[in-house]
Amino acid sequence: QLVESGGGLVQPGGSLRLSCAASGFTVDDYNIGWFRQAPGKEREGVACISRRDDSTRYSGSAEGRFTISKDNAKNTVYLQMNNLKPEDTAIYYCARAYTPTANQNSYDYDSWGQGTQVTVSS
Repeated sequence: QLVESGGGLVQPGGSLRLSCAASGFTVDDYNIGWFRQAPGKEREGVACISRRDDSTRYSGSAEGRFTISKDNAKNTVYLQMNNLKPEDTAIYYCARAYTPTANQNSYDYDSWGQGTQVTVSS
């Protein structure tokens, strides 16, 4: 099971840290990805972290502003989001995948959280 938290309302330029707490499995054994879906848009990958070497990958819109990290002791993956923009408004989901390399293809992910709402507005 994956449970996201940390969403909310933030002004443009602000920051949020999302958490993805896992139970029933160890996050270090899986690739973990963050995805988001805005109203009327398709779900898109934001960031992922590899089970093999903790390497990370980001979408173009997230690069330089978002950071994915993992705390194995807490079995939790985080998404630190800085310099948030109105276009970052979406429901954010975390998910797990057991693929050789981490990617942002949603079809590779077999377990999803319920999502947490992020709204960036003044």
